[in-house]
Amino acid sequence: MLKLDHLTVIAPSLIAGVEHVRNCLDLDVPFGQRHAYMGTCNHLLQLGDNVYLEIVAIDPEADAPNRRRWFGLDDQAKVRSDWEDGRRLRGWVARTHAIDAIIATDGDIFGEKVSLPPLNSSFDFAIPKDGSLPLDGAAPSIIDRRGKPRAMNTIADLGARLKSFTLDHPDPDGIKALYAALAVDRPPEIMDGPSLRYRAQIETPAGSKELS
Repeated sequence: MLKLDHLTVIAPSLIAGVEHVRNCLDLDVPFGQRHAYMGTCNHLLQLGDNVYLEIVAIDPEADAPNRRRWFGLDDQAKVRSDWEDGRRLRGWVARTHAIDAIIATDGDIFGEKVSLPPLNSSFDFAIPKDGSLPLDGAAPSIIDRRGKPRAMNTIADLGARLKSFTLDHPDPDGIKALYAALAVDRPPEIMDGPSLRYRAQIETPAGSKELS
Protein backbone atom coordinates (compact mmCIF):
# COMPACT_ATOMS: atom_id res chain seq x y z
CA MET A 1 0.00 0.00 0.00
CA LEU A 2 1.06 3.55 -0.73
CA LYS A 3 0.03 6.42 1.51
CA LEU A 4 0.13 10.18 1.00
CA ASP A 5 3.31 11.45 2.64
CA HIS A 6 3.76 15.02 1.41
CA LEU A 7 2.95 17.52 -1.33
CA THR A 8 5.71 19.13 -3.36
CA VAL A 9 6.04 22.65 -4.71
CA ILE A 10 8.94 22.36 -7.16
CA ALA A 11 10.44 25.81 -7.55
CA PRO A 12 13.10 27.48 -9.71
CA SER A 13 14.46 28.88 -6.43
CA LEU A 14 13.56 28.61 -2.77
CA ILE A 15 12.84 32.36 -2.68
CA ALA A 16 10.29 31.98 -5.48
CA GLY A 17 8.73 28.91 -3.86
CA VAL A 18 8.34 30.52 -0.44
CA GLU A 19 6.87 33.65 -2.00
CA HIS A 20 4.34 31.62 -3.98
CA VAL A 21 3.17 29.72 -0.91
CA ARG A 22 3.00 32.98 1.05
CA ASN A 23 0.81 34.49 -1.67
CA CYS A 24 -1.47 31.43 -1.69
CA LEU A 25 -1.69 30.62 2.02
CA ASP A 26 -0.62 33.84 3.77
CA LEU A 27 1.99 31.80 5.64
CA ASP A 28 5.77 32.12 5.77
CA VAL A 29 7.08 28.57 5.56
CA PRO A 30 10.41 28.26 7.40
CA PHE A 31 13.57 26.61 6.14
CA GLY A 32 13.75 22.85 6.44
CA GLN A 33 17.04 21.26 5.47
CA ARG A 34 19.78 20.89 2.88
CA HIS A 35 20.22 17.63 0.96
CA ALA A 36 23.96 17.64 0.21
CA TYR A 37 23.58 14.24 -1.48
CA MET A 38 21.08 15.71 -3.99
CA GLY A 39 22.25 19.31 -4.25
CA THR A 40 18.82 20.52 -3.15
CA CYS A 41 17.20 22.19 -0.15
CA ASN A 42 13.68 22.77 1.12
CA HIS A 43 11.20 24.59 3.33
CA LEU A 44 8.65 22.47 5.23
CA LEU A 45 5.14 22.97 6.65
CA GLN A 46 2.88 20.55 8.51
CA LEU A 47 -0.55 19.96 6.95
CA GLY A 48 -2.02 17.70 9.65
CA ASP A 49 -2.44 13.93 9.96
CA ASN A 50 1.29 13.26 9.36
CA VAL A 51 1.17 14.99 5.96
CA TYR A 52 3.31 17.99 5.13
CA LEU A 53 4.21 20.43 2.36
CA GLU A 54 7.69 20.60 0.88
CA ILE A 55 8.99 23.53 -1.16
CA VAL A 56 12.05 22.14 -2.93
CA ALA A 57 14.64 23.71 -5.22
CA ILE A 58 18.28 23.37 -6.25
CA ASP A 59 20.66 24.54 -3.55
CA PRO A 60 22.93 27.12 -5.25
CA GLU A 61 25.57 26.62 -2.56
CA ALA A 62 25.79 22.84 -2.97
CA ASP A 63 27.93 20.74 -5.25
CA ALA A 64 26.14 18.86 -8.01
CA PRO A 65 25.44 15.24 -7.08
CA ASN A 66 26.96 12.33 -8.96
CA ARG A 67 23.56 11.41 -10.37
CA ARG A 68 20.45 13.20 -11.62
CA ARG A 69 18.59 15.14 -8.93
CA TRP A 70 15.12 14.13 -7.78
CA PHE A 71 11.84 15.93 -8.69
CA GLY A 72 13.08 16.75 -12.20
CA LEU A 73 15.15 19.63 -10.85
CA ASP A 74 18.03 19.17 -13.29
CA ASP A 75 15.70 20.14 -16.13
CA GLN A 76 15.47 23.79 -15.11
CA ALA A 77 13.92 24.79 -18.44
CA LYS A 78 10.93 22.54 -17.67
CA VAL A 79 10.80 23.64 -14.03
CA ARG A 80 10.57 27.28 -15.16
CA SER A 81 8.08 26.49 -17.92
CA ASP A 82 5.78 24.69 -15.47
CA TRP A 83 6.24 27.52 -12.98
CA GLU A 84 5.27 30.19 -15.51
CA ASP A 85 2.27 28.06 -16.52
CA GLY A 86 1.07 28.15 -12.90
CA ARG A 87 1.88 24.49 -12.27
CA ARG A 88 3.75 25.04 -9.05
CA LEU A 89 2.21 22.45 -6.75
CA ARG A 90 3.81 19.94 -9.06
CA GLY A 91 3.50 16.55 -7.41
CA TRP A 92 3.41 14.44 -4.28
CA VAL A 93 5.31 11.74 -2.48
CA ALA A 94 3.83 8.47 -1.24
CA ARG A 95 5.38 6.32 1.45
CA THR A 96 5.61 2.56 1.45
CA HIS A 97 7.22 -0.24 3.42
CA ALA A 98 7.78 -2.29 0.25
CA ILE A 99 9.70 -0.18 -2.24
CA ASP A 100 11.47 -3.20 -3.74
CA ALA A 101 8.17 -4.86 -4.64
CA ILE A 102 6.84 -1.68 -6.24
CA ILE A 103 9.96 -1.17 -8.33
CA ALA A 104 9.95 -4.85 -9.34
CA THR A 105 6.54 -4.43 -10.96
CA ASP A 106 6.52 -0.73 -11.88
CA GLY A 107 10.13 0.33 -12.16
CA ASP A 108 9.41 1.70 -15.63
CA ILE A 109 7.24 4.34 -13.92
CA PHE A 110 9.04 5.02 -10.65
CA GLY A 111 12.67 4.40 -11.57
CA GLU A 112 15.35 2.78 -9.45
CA LYS A 113 15.77 2.59 -5.69
CA VAL A 114 18.35 5.05 -4.38
CA SER A 115 19.49 4.67 -0.78
CA LEU A 116 19.99 8.07 0.87
CA PRO A 117 22.16 9.56 2.16
CA PRO A 118 24.74 7.45 0.27
CA LEU A 119 26.73 6.96 3.49
CA ASN A 120 24.82 5.65 6.50
CA SER A 121 21.57 5.71 4.53
CA SER A 122 18.31 5.98 6.48
CA PHE A 123 15.69 5.85 3.72
CA ASP A 124 15.13 4.78 0.12
CA PHE A 125 13.72 6.90 -2.69
CA ALA A 126 12.68 5.84 -6.20
CA ILE A 127 14.13 8.10 -8.91
CA PRO A 128 13.97 7.60 -12.68
CA LYS A 129 17.44 7.53 -14.24
CA ASP A 130 16.82 10.88 -15.94
CA GLY A 131 15.57 12.39 -12.67
CA SER A 132 12.12 13.17 -14.08
CA LEU A 133 8.87 13.03 -12.16
CA PRO A 134 7.05 9.69 -12.52
CA LEU A 135 4.56 10.03 -15.40
CA ASP A 136 5.37 13.76 -15.44
CA GLY A 137 4.06 13.97 -11.86
CA ALA A 138 0.78 12.11 -12.33
CA ALA A 139 2.27 9.23 -10.34
CA PRO A 140 3.80 9.95 -6.96
CA SER A 141 7.46 9.73 -6.09
CA ILE A 142 8.01 6.82 -3.71
CA ILE A 143 9.79 6.90 -0.35
CA ASP A 144 10.50 4.04 2.05
CA ARG A 145 11.56 5.22 5.50
CA ARG A 146 12.44 1.68 6.56
CA GLY A 147 9.75 1.51 9.23
CA LYS A 148 10.66 4.79 10.91
CA PRO A 149 7.97 7.51 10.75
CA ARG A 150 8.93 11.03 9.70
CA ALA A 151 9.69 13.14 12.79
CA MET A 152 6.91 15.71 12.46
CA ASN A 153 8.17 17.71 15.44
CA THR A 154 11.00 18.95 13.22
CA ILE A 155 8.49 20.49 10.78
CA ALA A 156 6.82 23.84 11.50
CA ASP A 157 3.13 23.74 12.44
CA LEU A 158 1.53 27.07 11.52
CA GLY A 159 -2.05 25.83 11.76
CA ALA A 160 -2.42 24.75 8.11
CA ARG A 161 -4.51 21.65 7.45
CA LEU A 162 -5.03 19.84 4.16
CA LYS A 163 -8.74 19.55 3.34
CA SER A 164 -8.69 18.28 -0.24
CA PHE A 165 -6.20 17.43 -2.95
CA THR A 166 -7.15 17.16 -6.64
CA LEU A 167 -5.45 16.34 -9.92
CA ASP A 168 -6.72 17.49 -13.30
CA HIS A 169 -5.56 15.05 -16.01
CA PRO A 170 -6.50 14.34 -19.65
CA ASP A 171 -6.65 10.59 -18.90
CA PRO A 172 -8.48 10.44 -15.56
CA ASP A 173 -9.57 6.81 -15.97
CA GLY A 174 -6.01 5.68 -16.63
CA ILE A 175 -4.67 7.47 -13.56
CA LYS A 176 -7.51 6.14 -11.40
CA ALA A 177 -6.69 2.61 -12.56
CA LEU A 178 -3.01 3.11 -11.72
CA TYR A 179 -3.83 4.34 -8.22
CA ALA A 180 -6.18 1.40 -7.69
CA ALA A 181 -3.53 -1.09 -8.84
CA LEU A 182 -1.01 0.48 -6.46
CA ALA A 183 -3.54 0.45 -3.58
CA VAL A 184 -2.96 4.15 -2.89
CA ASP A 185 -4.48 5.36 0.37
CA ARG A 186 -5.67 8.99 0.32
CA PRO A 187 -4.77 9.68 -3.33
CA PRO A 188 -5.71 12.98 -4.97
CA GLU A 189 -9.18 13.14 -6.43
CA ILE A 190 -8.84 12.77 -10.20
CA MET A 191 -10.69 15.24 -12.45
CA ASP A 192 -10.90 15.40 -16.23
CA GLY A 193 -8.83 18.35 -17.44
CA PRO A 194 -6.85 19.47 -20.48
CA SER A 195 -3.48 19.17 -18.73
CA LEU A 196 -1.90 17.87 -15.56
CA ARG A 197 -2.56 20.31 -12.74
CA TYR A 198 -2.72 19.86 -8.94
CA ARG A 199 -4.74 21.90 -6.48
CA ALA A 200 -4.91 21.65 -2.70
CA GLN A 201 -7.52 23.23 -0.47
CA ILE A 202 -5.86 24.12 2.81
CA GLU A 203 -7.49 25.51 5.92
CA THR A 204 -5.30 28.21 7.49
CA PRO A 205 -5.69 30.61 10.41
CA ALA A 206 -6.81 33.16 7.80
CA GLY A 207 -9.42 30.85 6.27
CA SER A 208 -9.61 28.33 3.45
CA LYS A 209 -6.97 28.86 0.75
CA GLU A 210 -6.01 27.16 -2.49
CA LEU A 211 -2.47 26.12 -3.37
CA SER A 212 -1.74 25.25 -6.99
